[in-house]
Amino acid sequence: MTEELARMVIESIGEDPAREGLRGTPERVARAWESLTQGYRQDPGEILGKAIFSEECNQMIIVKDIEVYSMCEHHLLPFFGKCHIGYIAQGRVYGVSKLARLVDCFARRLQLQERLTQQVAESLMGPIGAEGVGVVVEAQHLCMMMRGVSKQNSVMVTSAVLGSFRSDPAVRGEFLKLIGQG
Repeated sequence: MTEELARMVIESIGEDPAREGLRGTPERVARAWESLTQGYRQDPGEILGKAIFSEECNQMIIVKDIEVYSMCEHHLLPFFGKCHIGYIAQGRVYGVSKLARLVDCFARRLQLQERLTQQVAESLMGPIGAEGVGVVVEAQHLCMMMRGVSKQNSVMVTSAVLGSFRSDPAVRGEFLKLIGQG
């Protein structure tokens, strides 16, 4: 969003962008939107490619409670929560911080939680030839909390399971138990 567009929005609701409390707001809004949508200017493959390591490891690796902040594409209101990622390595692993960066890359776009969950899972499967991947996102949506049905305590949970996480109920069950969902 540009400063001029933010100024127009402020004016369209009947406010004066020149009043003391709103002076500088169009510039701040433009910078905020640049940050909130930075995922469009990032390449998930580059994020992961910088941190793939050979390691004799074929166990399940889990990173829980990755903070997620995104914007609902339907109402342009935030949703926020946690992402849990699990994968079974086959001789190659990801640097742990890159998993959080990957989540941010997709979250910093106008999103649907369902798509975000699937994008993270699909991006993780191929580069290391993982045996399987599981991703669970738990989020609260301000579009549901602040407007419409106004349900403050609702939490949406989405999952994407690929490879052995989809085909083997024991693997899926272990993942869900370890992230506190099983």
